[in-house]
Amino acid sequence: MTIVRSASFTAVAPSVGTFVPVSAADVTITSGFWADRQSVNASATLSHCHHWMERLGWIGNFDKVAGGGAVEHAGREFSDSEIYKLLEALAWESARSGDEWPERTFREVSARVIAAQQPDGYLNTRFGSAGQAPRYSDLEWGHELYCAGHLIQAAVARARTAGVDEFVEAAIRLADHICLTFGPDGLQGIDGHPEIEPALVELFRVTGDRRYLDQARLFVDRRGHGTLDGGETPPEYFQDDLPVRDAAVLRGHAVRALYLAAGAADVAVEMGDDALLDAVRTQWENTVARRTYLTGGMGSRHEGESFGDDFELPSDRAYSETCAGVASIMVSWRLLLADGDPRYADLIERTLFNVVAASPDAEGRSFFYVNPLQRNLPGVEANPDEPSPRAASSQRAPWFDVSCCPTNVARTIASLSGYVATTDEAGLQLHQYVPATISTSLPDGRRVGVSVATGYPFDGRVTVTIDDDSESPWTLSLRVPAWAIGNATATIDGRSLPVDGPIVTVTGAFAAGTRIELDLPVTPRVTTPDPRIDSLRASVAFEAGPLVLCAESLESAPIPIERISVDAVSRPTAAGGDGEPGAAVVRVRVNDYDATSWPYGSVDGGGAHSERQVELIPYYRWAERGPSRMRVWIPASN
Repeated sequence: MTIVRSASFTAVAPSVGTFVPVSAADVTITSGFWADRQSVNASATLSHCHHWMERLGWIGNFDKVAGGGAVEHAGREFSDSEIYKLLEALAWESARSGDEWPERTFREVSARVIAAQQPDGYLNTRFGSAGQAPRYSDLEWGHELYCAGHLIQAAVARARTAGVDEFVEAAIRLADHICLTFGPDGLQGIDGHPEIEPALVELFRVTGDRRYLDQARLFVDRRGHGTLDGGETPPEYFQDDLPVRDAAVLRGHAVRALYLAAGAADVAVEMGDDALLDAVRTQWENTVARRTYLTGGMGSRHEGESFGDDFELPSDRAYSETCAGVASIMVSWRLLLADGDPRYADLIERTLFNVVAASPDAEGRSFFYVNPLQRNLPGVEANPDEPSPRAASSQRAPWFDVSCCPTNVARTIASLSGYVATTDEAGLQLHQYVPATISTSLPDGRRVGVSVATGYPFDGRVTVTIDDDSESPWTLSLRVPAWAIGNATATIDGRSLPVDGPIVTVTGAFAAGTRIELDLPVTPRVTTPDPRIDSLRASVAFEAGPLVLCAESLESAPIPIERISVDAVSRPTAAGGDGEPGAAVVRVRVNDYDATSWPYGSVDGGGAHSERQVELIPYYRWAERGPSRMRVWIPASN
């Protein structure tokens, strides 16, 4: 099979759609918030993940299978997938930085993976070897196709950034095996955890082999017919209760639901299936309107790591798994490319800053698995030498028994340059604001180049400088986040531009040096909840630009979080001076309660209280300074 190295270094490359993603090779994030995180990801997170998977024997599983004989598997049944997500991150990072370590490590680890592949293409270290359960004997919980999907996505990243190698060829052999085994005349099953679906579509986009797209469609269409037997686990958990086309909202296990939605969107776009794409749009809209946290987090129940009912969004019990945040970005990006609606980019921005950025610590070696919006007890620090349970610590943990989140964050940050901008026949669209240089081609071949300067998210000024003279007109489009509409301003070379909606556009045959400035109001603001969210009634939150803020109580700086309230019309102000970047201060009421008194009283009961100023820090920074109590939503007093 001949594979042409793609010019698009992107995780998603649809053949049709409103927008074409600008290759990560054409976008260089030069400084600022996300450049810092890409640097930490490259220098610390990738090697940290590699160290833990080597130490715990997860990579060694492949050596055992390659050696033959009975295999005692280390780690959970899906541990293979973590190695594959690391390989994907290494592929993106090698192409991004050109550094020697990610390339060398990719080659070394992928060689050990390839050595474990069976002659017919099957590849899994938990099933099929001596002393193990037979292949595909536990589709509900075994994660074989899920793991295969992550391997294929890593291979897609490799093919697009480095061309064909033995790892890409191994992924193709595995995909061929899956198509033969689960095709129209084969096993009619599906995996308990969606993931193979978007992977197969992306492999189709790389190779042009229609079998992979057809197989992805089969997996999507088979879901929702009660195929899986989860025992006491309801079919909704697996999204196996309703066909994708009939579902109106995402439900069940949040990561499973979002990965399935991503795969369904991919199938719909490539097959021109408008009804299927409409179903995914509807699910996204209803989920964002009814089942999404202020941070962009998804999944409100610890039981089943799942979505709750509409408006069931408790702050202290929020699960909001980091992987669900990554999966949400996957879905929103696909819909943005298909439709061009800036709402999708808004949610991506919110989720990046308040879920993905919140997971790793500043050193990139400890992570949140869950992301609650309120922590009532400070908890204890995680054991640095042993994997942690998923949701047991209020501190970030170096590793987990189920460590899907660190590797998911790693691959997302490594590939982030591919989520910044798009093109269409008219011109260039900027969706995420980062200091960057962008030099790319429009679909008709015209070259465009811009430089972006900004202190975003702490400073709302975005300056775009045109780098090259244009022989013909083209359009630059800048997204105005929903929270800025009505207050944003824009200029071109000092002359005002109209800003009357979610997009600012300017068209011209630009001269090099032309400056377009967009000013977004990142001053702190008050946010109120929908009254249908019972757990948030009579409370307010505070935001600054795309950042959600929170109050945090440390032993060294105690705040009686359980006793504070704010005036319903309180206005926060930027911290300024030596304060935390993006932080604000707000005046709160500290109510004095008798610890032994009856906790109910008359409507005008009042009570003794005092007032004080409290610093609100960006949510992504909470627990950086040690175990703490925290809350995003603060009770409002009249």
